[in-house]
Amino acid sequence: MHQLNDFENRAALDTQLAEQVAALLQAAVNSKGKASIAVSGGSTPKGFFDALSKKDLPWRKITITLADERWVNIDSSDSNTKLVHENLLVNKASDAKFFHLKQGENLCAETLADLNVAAENALLPLDVLILGMGEDGHTASLFPCSEQINEALALDNPSALMKVVPTTAPHERITFTYASLLKSANTFLHISSSSKKAVLEKALSDTNTFEMPIRAFLQHPDVNVQVYWAE
Repeated sequence: MHQLNDFENRAALDTQLAEQVAALLQAAVNSKGKASIAVSGGSTPKGFFDALSKKDLPWRKITITLADERWVNIDSSDSNTKLVHENLLVNKASDAKFFHLKQGENLCAETLADLNVAAENALLPLDVLILGMGEDGHTASLFPCSEQINEALALDNPSALMKVVPTTAPHERITFTYASLLKSANTFLHISSSSKKAVLEKALSDTNTFEMPIRAFLQHPDVNVQVYWAE
């Protein structure tokens, strides 16, 4: 299920989302001594990243990671790791820990195995998950076009992380699986523009998750996805 939070502009959205996420991270640290958050890439979250980075939080006890990452060098313009380092791991949030999804040269079985163990120990289940959404309804790197989509959406997939090779987008990817993301304590979908609002409406109009993977989150009866949207 979902709840739509509609804002007059992106600045108002970024401010409110940062306030809500900061409160959740603080509550997690108060409860268990640490917190974890996975964010998404692209240009949409930059304002949110800036607002969150300035919050007074026990950042040394907070671990930030990505919901997915392109397997590119971290100095590449296509690297979401670079985006996070330049826009979120700054200001007060520079004290936070960062869990790198892109480690090493090759996205091989051994690398995935090591990353899965590390993610289970350091991150999961996530306290906060910030999803994005593509025009095709993909989220994280759960691409409807990929040969891996059945495995990526399988509820019984024991892996937290897996390799995905989309056919409609460049680069091989590493992504958290649907099964692992579903366990997040708090899930948000952060989108902007009228075109993404139209994609959201399409996603809510049918139940075929393999056509639009974001439906698996939006329509899950036990997950309340907070949708934050502004033009």
